[in-house]
Amino acid sequence: MSEIEQDAVQGCNGLDWRDGVIPVSRRFDDPYFSLNDGLAETRHVFLAGNGLPARLCDGFQVAELGFGTGLNLLALQMAWAEAGGVGTLRFTSFEAYPMSAEDIARALAHFPQARAVAEPFLSAWASGARRFAVPGIAVEVIEGDARETLPGWAGLADAWFLDGFSPAKNPELWSPEIMAEVARHTAPGGSFATYTAAGHVRRALTEAGFTVERQPGHGRKRHMTAGQR
Repeated sequence: MSEIEQDAVQGCNGLDWRDGVIPVSRRFDDPYFSLNDGLAETRHVFLAGNGLPARLCDGFQVAELGFGTGLNLLALQMAWAEAGGVGTLRFTSFEAYPMSAEDIARALAHFPQARAVAEPFLSAWASGARRFAVPGIAVEVIEGDARETLPGWAGLADAWFLDGFSPAKNPELWSPEIMAEVARHTAPGGSFATYTAAGHVRRALTEAGFTVERQPGHGRKRHMTAGQR
C-alpha cells in the first residue's frame, strides 16, 4: 500500500476529538459515546435495559456489537464488583474498527470511575491481546465485520449490548440479517438492549423473534429499545 493510500485509510478510520475529550469516528461521523455522560447512559441502557446486575451469575455471557472504547465492559466490571459477584462472567464483543490503546485511554480519562479500574484492560489491549481477563470477567474481542464474524461465533448470549454507531450512519450493523444472527446467538430467555428506538431496528428484532419494548431513553433521548428472546 502506498503512503497516499495509507493516509487515506487512516483518515477514513481516524478520530476527531470533540471538546478534546469525546472521540468521533471520521468514517461514521458519530461519537463513540453519549455527549450527555456516556457512563450514565451505559448504565441506563445496557445494564438496566438488560436487568443487570440482578441477573448476573457465574458463567453469564454478555455479547456486544461495537466495542469502541471498552466503556461498556468497564461499566459491567464495576457493576459485578459492586454486587459482590462470585465467579467469572464472559464478555464477547464484535468490533470492525478497533481503537488504539492510546486513544482509548484518552477517551476514558473523561470518566474517572471507569479509568480507575481500566488498567488491566488497557495493558492487555496495548499488548495486542484480544482475549484477556479483567477482574471477574473473561473477555474476547472479535475483530472484523460482524456480518462475517458473528455467524461463525459458537456462543449464546444471555444479554446483548447493541452499541454500534447510529443506524443512520452505520446501517450495515443494524440490518435484518444481523438482527437475525443476534437472535440466533441468544440463549432462551436472553435479552438485548440498545440506545436506538429506530422503527426499522425494532421491526427487525421483532421479526427475529424478540419481544421488543420501547423504553425511556437516557438524557435527551426520549426512547431506547429492549427485549427478550
